[in-house]
Amino acid sequence: MQPQTSPVAKWLVLSAAFLGWLFAGVQLGLMPFAALTISKDLMGESFSSVGAGAWFAGYSAITMLGAAIGGIVFGHFGDRFGRSRGLAVSMLCYTMFGLAGYFVKSQEQLLLLRFLVGLGVGGTWPNGVSLLSEFWSDVSRPALAGIMGAAANLGILLLSFLGKAYVVTPDTWRPFMLITGSPVVLAVLAYALVPESPKWLQSRMASGVATQRGSLFDLFRPPLLRATILGICLGAIPLLGAWASSKWMLPWADHVAGAANPGYKALVLSCWSIGATIGGLVGGYAGQLLGRRLSYVLISLCACGMNILIYSLLQPLQSVFLPAVFVQGFISTMFFGWLPLYLPEIFPTRVRATGTGISYNFGRFLTAAGVMAAGLLIQLFQGDYARVGAVTGLIYALGAVVIWWAPETKGKDLLA
Repeated sequence: MQPQTSPVAKWLVLSAAFLGWLFAGVQLGLMPFAALTISKDLMGESFSSVGAGAWFAGYSAITMLGAAIGGIVFGHFGDRFGRSRGLAVSMLCYTMFGLAGYFVKSQEQLLLLRFLVGLGVGGTWPNGVSLLSEFWSDVSRPALAGIMGAAANLGILLLSFLGKAYVVTPDTWRPFMLITGSPVVLAVLAYALVPESPKWLQSRMASGVATQRGSLFDLFRPPLLRATILGICLGAIPLLGAWASSKWMLPWADHVAGAANPGYKALVLSCWSIGATIGGLVGGYAGQLLGRRLSYVLISLCACGMNILIYSLLQPLQSVFLPAVFVQGFISTMFFGWLPLYLPEIFPTRVRATGTGISYNFGRFLTAAGVMAAGLLIQLFQGDYARVGAVTGLIYALGAVVIWWAPETKGKDLLA
């Protein structure tokens, strides 16, 4: 079988990877956006801000857990059976179980479905990034990193627009689940139409099936062990910061605005996601311009400072709150333009999808634990979302330390 490198094939790959991660972003943004509203319906008269905060932490943690497992399982699937198949199956997983949320009768049922959605979301990133970086190897890597970095945030922006057009209340959230799960058709088309990575095909023929079977274990022994550990740490810090700290802005804003202003959370999400989209686009270019290490240090310190500023000094509904949320979204998501630039650079072709998947998603195990810890903090602080966000925002500062153990890859080609 000859690798397909026609312009049509390239654009199919770009479209599938971009849209796959965009609609994964819709699913990632769904529960931070709607969890409080859903809890008001499913908890009924037992609803409280503390209880709803605990459920929000649970939804976030279980999604992270699913994504961690999905990134490893579907990333390995992509190395064994092909990136395009791995991408399509991952998309099918998160869209089908996203649709199923319409039918839940309890918080526990929805919790299970969010785990299954997380599996698909976790598998989409490593297969999409690997497919894109290998199929478009003649294009600027910062540009490709920016495309993937922006995609999920554009999905969150799309979610905010949907939330404005269709106001989500305790009585109307179920149809919203159907809307956000509708890209299931795209997953089927991706499976049927998207060609396979030429580098994966060549690597498969050169290295043989036996090597492919051992690829997952190769990552946890020398010479790849160091790269794997560093990749996990570098991927975990922004994820942990985002889900244990940044995402609390939405339930915080929803709680402060209350029933008198139910559309305010959509406005907050819009401001954040517009900044995040721009941040994702420029994150890869920052890594290219400043070098991988220095750029990661600066992003880490600025994200930490901005989170503490917002949670400690500002309040939702203040005039400066929305601009600050925009800036926070811009800074904190530069990581997600940086990661698809850097992670593929530290793994060879035969384990690239598995390596990037483990690096990006294994940290979600830590993130799940961190989010649950944040859920305990919301009880300790008696429902004070701002105090939780300020304390957990310190996580970002760890990035400024860890990055100095990572190799500088600026100006180097992808490993063979």
